[in-house]
Amino acid sequence: MIRYANQIFRISVRQLVEFVLSSGDLDNRRGTRREQAMLEGTRIHKKIQQEMGSDYRPEVAMKLDIPVHVFNGEEPDYVIALEGRADGLMECGDGKLLVDEIKGMYVDVDKLKEPIEVHEAQAKCYGYIQTLEDKRDVCIQLTYVDMDTEKVRRFKNIYSHEELSVWFEGVLEEYKKWTTFYFLHRGARNKTAMQLEFPYPYREGQKDLVAAAYRTLKQEKTLFIQASTGIGKTLSTLFPAIRVMGEERAEKVFYLTAKTITRSVAKEAVGILSDSGLAVSSMEITAKEKLCFMDEMDCNPESCPYAKGHMDRVNAAVYELITTKEKISREDILEVARRHEVCPFEMSLDVSYWVDVVICDYNYVFDPNVRLQRFFSEGAKSDAIFLVDEAHNLVERAREMISATVKKEDFLSVKKTVGDVYRPMATRLESCNREMLKLKRRCDGFTVFTEADISPLTASLERLYEEYARFAERFPHFYNKEFSALFFAVRDYILVAEDLSCYKIYGQFLGDGSFIVKLLNVDPSRHLEKCIDMGRGSVFFSATLLPINYYKRLLGGKTDDYAIYAKSPFDVRRRLIIVGSDISTKYTRRTEDEFRKAAAYIREIVGARRGNYIVFCPSYAYMDRVFNAFNDEKFRILKQSSAMSEADREEFLDNFSEEGEESLVGLCVMGGIFSEGIDLRGERLIGVIILGTGLPQIGDERDLLRSYFEESNLDGFAYAYMYPGINKVLQAAGRLIRTDEDRGVIALLDERFLRGELRRLFPREWETFTEVTVGDVRECVSQFWNNNLD
Repeated sequence: MIRYANQIFRISVRQLVEFVLSSGDLDNRRGTRREQAMLEGTRIHKKIQQEMGSDYRPEVAMKLDIPVHVFNGEEPDYVIALEGRADGLMECGDGKLLVDEIKGMYVDVDKLKEPIEVHEAQAKCYGYIQTLEDKRDVCIQLTYVDMDTEKVRRFKNIYSHEELSVWFEGVLEEYKKWTTFYFLHRGARNKTAMQLEFPYPYREGQKDLVAAAYRTLKQEKTLFIQASTGIGKTLSTLFPAIRVMGEERAEKVFYLTAKTITRSVAKEAVGILSDSGLAVSSMEITAKEKLCFMDEMDCNPESCPYAKGHMDRVNAAVYELITTKEKISREDILEVARRHEVCPFEMSLDVSYWVDVVICDYNYVFDPNVRLQRFFSEGAKSDAIFLVDEAHNLVERAREMISATVKKEDFLSVKKTVGDVYRPMATRLESCNREMLKLKRRCDGFTVFTEADISPLTASLERLYEEYARFAERFPHFYNKEFSALFFAVRDYILVAEDLSCYKIYGQFLGDGSFIVKLLNVDPSRHLEKCIDMGRGSVFFSATLLPINYYKRLLGGKTDDYAIYAKSPFDVRRRLIIVGSDISTKYTRRTEDEFRKAAAYIREIVGARRGNYIVFCPSYAYMDRVFNAFNDEKFRILKQSSAMSEADREEFLDNFSEEGEESLVGLCVMGGIFSEGIDLRGERLIGVIILGTGLPQIGDERDLLRSYFEESNLDGFAYAYMYPGINKVLQAAGRLIRTDEDRGVIALLDERFLRGELRRLFPREWETFTEVTVGDVRECVSQFWNNNLD
């Protein structure tokens, strides 16, 4: 490969023509075509190639290096490296070269009137490259195959080399507009990244954290960071990632998080580095439903004017945005998308290809059905760095991403919808329903199945999936939400069923009497490890990544990956940790006396000083029992409800003001929306009271996790219950001390916190705590406040 100024843009022939010549509509009704066509495509290709005879050369690899001058110097400034593989080449008797492009499709090929432009464009690129030396004429042949009937339809067009050359230069010039923009931007980015200094004086332990992240990313390894709130984890990971990118060891940073507030912090951090002189572009990927212009999200040209002709206009919209904005906001995306009449969400995904820092949810990297295929196609390694914020959330999120569920009743419901439209589909749906019925009859509420037990169901679902593709091609304008939802459920099931080595399988009756079969992922580490390996280095960080070896094990860490514990920068004298030794939230202890004792603890702690407090309860039911135990209190009480909107959430938090004339107690559920991601600084919150150890409710799925890890010679109870529980406790406690100026009380009200197995899970900053009872807790808290009030 020729390298000039170390700038090489690699692109496949297919990617080039699909990018430059893209046209048409967005259409969610035709989502099945590519998935199934890919499954059959290889077989069809081989069959056609074998039928073409011995003079036919199949799978001919080609490369072309195209030097590009930007500054008119003698040496090229960068190179476009074009690569591809022609399906077949053959010498014609009249001296022409035949270039064959084979496309297997679930469509009646007799209905095709001419070759599809991007298909012919691929073959024209191959013809141009192959005749660069001899300049002869080329016969471009498009071979279309109906993958149902294997019927073949061919189109042929003759082009002179001169015609191909003029056409190819036009395609190339359009693409060079984009690569030259990126080349110039990349140069400025890397230059300023190498000159960048950390924007603030380092806090205690922060420089070590930055150095560890830099060394890890430079070595293309993974680092796990346990660092309490306040040390500056976002800047401490983003800054070294930018430096590594400036050294040309990576091309992009994905900042991944599940919380809106942490995305805002990431955007602020990018802004701080930009204000320090860094020329970097960034954007946040916002969920489709939050960007959609329509009242109902229905992505097809008949329902949405922004879907109609989207592909014709989207490149112009993207180019305008990336060349006029560096910090691309949600408002920028909406404004440009509306003006160009394109889908804002799909446009934002295209924009992500050209920016340096992409801030988004975990699923855009880790979910096999959602992740950005332009970066993370199967088996391909990207030039991206992954920064995973609030990484403790990823274990459960990853399990959800790679589990799959099918419901018996859905097959019958969809059969009623399509049965009269397409009988073969109804037959396949009925077959799946029969297999589900067999499993249902074996289920006693909740039953664990083996892979052999569900094998007949899996086979039926695979046949249904094939029929979906045929149906979609024959009825391209048919759309039904139930139909679409079942398709995706079947697709997920089939993908998961390919390898069930980290899964438990069960059948269950739901509360409404419906029956499901679920492929439950119990250990997401293998999947996450594969995802991590797609990048150039990763940093997982959280204020509650304890025990760190548990998270390192389940988040796909390798034995030679690194872990670091960053010391809290806050003065431990500004907070009091107390443990109640005479109270428990165990189910066997949930009596009226115990609820009254919990209320008494809250009353005594709040009575020591007027202010705002949050009480975290193990469940809504427990919270209601504690609330009912109060009687004519001298403080105001708020309760979290089970279905709070964003506005309800904001209204709840607005009550926590610094100027309150009376004490406020907010009753919340541990692990809920107020357990993390809220930031009540100073006098807005002076106490966090935690009732219980956070253990998840005992249930069938949790017990399956427990049994799996016990079978793996690990502590099953700890992995399924204790570790997730203590994480909820640490998250809740972390709401209190957010800055150097904060002070307050953390009350752990459950005698089990005094046991060794839980105390060993405390962060180092909790080594010193005070054991209390309901009789002496007010005195203890009052003494703390007497020592901390100015």
